[in-house]
Amino acid sequence: MPPSKTSYVCLPCRASYKQPYDRERTDRVCPRCAEALVHVGSAFAAPRRRNTAAWRTLSVLLNAGVRFHAGCSDGPGYRPRTLREVKERMAYAERSGEPFAESLLRRELPQ
Repeated sequence: MPPSKTSYVCLPCRASYKQPYDRERTDRVCPRCAEALVHVGSAFAAPRRRNTAAWRTLSVLLNAGVRFHAGCSDGPGYRPRTLREVKERMAYAERSGEPFAESLLRRELPQ
């Protein structure tokens, strides 16, 4: 059985690559710019390269530590898709004191 593949992302190039997952090999580099690739998980679907707003949103999620690993049967769960949703969750995190990464994963914000 071939090894399973997972997604890696280069934020400066706005590119996504599927590569076999290897626990010992953690230092992946982008073939275009030689920057470090970010391991995002097997349930990741990359936005189009020209969609700068989606890549900005993705950058915020990845820098907050949010990844796209598939669960047993439910997938990666909710992830914000627009900067507006990210800003709403950032404001909620500040008001409530909840960690930013946790507030990003909430489907609905409490009133």
